[in-house]
Amino acid sequence: MTKQCSREITDVETLRAFAHPLRLRILDAVGVHGPLTATEVAERVGESPANCSWHLRQLAKYGFVTEAGGGTGRQRPWRLVTDGHRWGNGEESPELARAGDAAARVLLDLEYRKLWDWMAARRQQSAEWRDAGFFSQFVSWYTAEELQELQEELRALLARHLDRLADPAARPPGSRPVRLMAWGVPEVDGPAVADTNTEGNGEQ
Repeated sequence: MTKQCSREITDVETLRAFAHPLRLRILDAVGVHGPLTATEVAERVGESPANCSWHLRQLAKYGFVTEAGGGTGRQRPWRLVTDGHRWGNGEESPELARAGDAAARVLLDLEYRKLWDWMAARRQQSAEWRDAGFFSQFVSWYTAEELQELQEELRALLARHLDRLADPAARPPGSRPVRLMAWGVPEVDGPAVADTNTEGNGEQ
């Protein structure tokens, strides 16, 4: 099992570099099909090699991709940095909060499109893959501490084959890229069980 490093993003410029629809498509292409050169990325995302080369350099500047070695100029290959990225924990400045919301929106838009792509194409897939693909929905009751614990467990579970993203030789025969998403969010207007662990009970 691969332990994923988690990078806490706390500066606005890094989030802005990430919160760009084309850059997320580039990251996706490099992560799934990489290492890739700027020319190969351009073929996958429908942009010019020069534009993709510039965006790859920006993504490298902020630590999202790195050179894979070999080649020069637009023919040098890039690979994804497989660290996890987190933001929005603790106190945030208004500017950082806006940048974080924009990054989350762009990321979720991409993942929703990929989900609908699967839903539209799943009946043309083999029965093996059609039955293996899934989405699940649950509603349950958690304390904040239990929800945090679940988040950590899911992160560890979803990252257990992370080495295969960076190392094509680690991918077993018959495997293919699989998109994994999980979230657990409280009902904003849902009822809460009263906390009885407070000092004093009002009795005289």
